Amino acid sequence: MCNTWQHPSSPAAEVTAADLRSLPPLDFANITGGEPFLRSDIADIVSVVGHKAKRVVVSTNGYYTERVIDLAERFPQLGFRVSLEGLPAANDQLRGLPDGFDHGLRTILRLRSLGRKDIGFGITLSDCNADDLLELYELAEAMGVEFATAATHNSYYFHKFDNAFSDPERVAGRLEELAARLMRTRTPKNWFRAWFNMGLANYVRGGARLLPCNVANDVFFVDPFGEVQPCNGMEASMGSLKQKPFGEIWAGVRAREVRDAVASCSRDCWMIGSVSPAMKRNLRTPATWVLRARLTGTLPAVATGVPAGAVRGSVDGSGACEKMP
Repeated sequence: MCNTWQHPSSPAAEVTAADLRSLPPLDFANITGGEPFLRSDIADIVSVVGHKAKRVVVSTNGYYTERVIDLAERFPQLGFRVSLEGLPAANDQLRGLPDGFDHGLRTILRLRSLGRKDIGFGITLSDCNADDLLELYELAEAMGVEFATAATHNSYYFHKFDNAFSDPERVAGRLEELAARLMRTRTPKNWFRAWFNMGLANYVRGGARLLPCNVANDVFFVDPFGEVQPCNGMEASMGSLKQKPFGEIWAGVRAREVRDAVASCSRDCWMIGSVSPAMKRNLRTPATWVLRARLTGTLPAVATGVPAGAVRGSVDGSGACEKMP
């Protein structure tokens, strides 16, 4: 799904904790990778970002359990999402890590033993792991932890441009099953997650994005080298934190040019980082769907049609699972 591991960065070129000190006050920050716990200065980065953001979550494969626990003990309010790409066979094949599922599950269990509440699993759906989606959700429910979903995307940041679904209808169907289960719970937050997953099913089928994308306005992405990007899907730097403070970058000419480019972007990505603020900005759309679903006991359609040039399915099997070396 992602070839980032084939393109390791040089520590000398990477963004530092000091580079992040000019960031503005934030509602939320996600520290992601690659694998954040490969960095020796992860605690310094969390310390800086933690003073900027009301809520901070670190995404990790959970392999380095002791490093995760050390950080959790140092920062009690820190959240964690452990990427588990299905049950053991699928996860370990996709991630290429022997016993990766065991490490990830052990990390979650250790975090639970510390009494941490903002913890959970995250899965990125492909043909390889779609059939594990509901079981992984049930495991998260049984453990009382959060469950986050995504689907494979192509991006410069992932160093991947040939991700496709060989059977998009099957993958989308699993997401709709998950949405149905979420709607049967008594938790309003789950109902809106159901709408997000219906949108994810729509994305898998090649449908147009359900809400306008407002990255470079609502959100931004700092890449490993300090470049301020609109997101991790569009390569369009607004400036480098190694050269200018964030305020100058955000108000600069290049930032305005990037926002214009975002307004005409046709990628139709559906990632929670950009969708969550769009849902809050356009609350009536998901709220209307949730109300109809609750009143009727069925899942209303959300599809908006297939945009020109959309290719997320594959008839030649290019999206099929491959054996990991």
